[in-house]
Amino acid sequence: MSSKILIVDDDADSLKLIGLMLQRQGYEVATAASGTQALQAAVAQDPDLIILDIMMPDMDGYTVCRNLRNDQRTVDIPILMFTAKTLVDDKVAGFEAGADDYLTKPTHPAELAARVQAILARSSARTGDSSPESSPSVTLGFIGAKGGVGLSTLVTNLAAVIAGEQATAVVDFRLGHGTIGLSLGFPQATALANVLAKSPAEITTQLIEQELIADEKSGLYLLPSSPRSREGQVRVSLDAARAVVNGLSRLAPNVLSDLGPGLNPVAMSLAREMSRVVLAVEANRISLQMGRDILNEVRQAGVGRNKTSVVIINRVESNLQIPWQDAEQFLQNEIDAVISPAPELMYQSIEARTPVVLHQPDAVVSGQYSKLAKELVRRSQLEMG
Repeated sequence: MSSKILIVDDDADSLKLIGLMLQRQGYEVATAASGTQALQAAVAQDPDLIILDIMMPDMDGYTVCRNLRNDQRTVDIPILMFTAKTLVDDKVAGFEAGADDYLTKPTHPAELAARVQAILARSSARTGDSSPESSPSVTLGFIGAKGGVGLSTLVTNLAAVIAGEQATAVVDFRLGHGTIGLSLGFPQATALANVLAKSPAEITTQLIEQELIADEKSGLYLLPSSPRSREGQVRVSLDAARAVVNGLSRLAPNVLSDLGPGLNPVAMSLAREMSRVVLAVEANRISLQMGRDILNEVRQAGVGRNKTSVVIINRVESNLQIPWQDAEQFLQNEIDAVISPAPELMYQSIEARTPVVLHQPDAVVSGQYSKLAKELVRRSQLEMG
């Protein structure tokens, strides 16, 4: 049974918009337009989460929150305060009243969805609930046959498509070579390095949540690496890498990992645990040979053919590339998508610090990304049962 969320807001438009967004995420929604109605609905409907506005005419959100915490029937219901009050003192007052989280309006729908997911996941962990919302996230691991195939661009655009439907997190494991944060306007972001500075036991969901960067344009949650050379000196243990992906999985229903080119020990270890592994190649002899070697290695490591996808990224016109049918035969693996060259659009999107799928959604290449993103999620969900 899906989780039930009670939305409390005296603004009818807010109730409608938040309710529709949560219903699209698969939640059951109940509403209340005043503090008094909220207290009654909390007892009568026993929701799994309450999203609570502060500024209401009959009873403000702080008072509602305190009353809920003082009633044994509602004391354990998680509360997310969602309000236009942005001052630090307002937030402090919210937490002192008993709120579990505090989010200010306006915000991107993906951020609200991610906060809801995280609160419900923490609540489920405390109660031992095994509802669908606490089931494993879709985790997609991306590997380049070699450097320079456009892997990070692929990851960023696919993630932006998925984020339009569900909260999505992206982690860039290319320490010292990270470009995802750079391409989205976060050139100095060292979030992943900050997390990996801790021991695996210290890499908790809370730590990761503190370091996550919310990109308002794309709706993505980012744990990026920077291009700083000193980050390349950070040693990543397999346990730490797993802790990062596992922590992100508890915060978002979709997690995309840029594992970089080739199969280093971290990429190999994580590939075994991903819902799906996506290999990016170019349709030329060298890239295809390297891609075939990677496919053979991941299969020997126990990653089944049914959990691998191959994407050809064309950087030049197709008449200069090996035909995809020949590439498919050479790799002995189905080609899931062929991404067309679009150098001008890519340049424009980089300058705009926005993924192509959002900067030029009607472009042919955007349609290719969109179709592939939805297919990868669909296949992953089928494999996960």
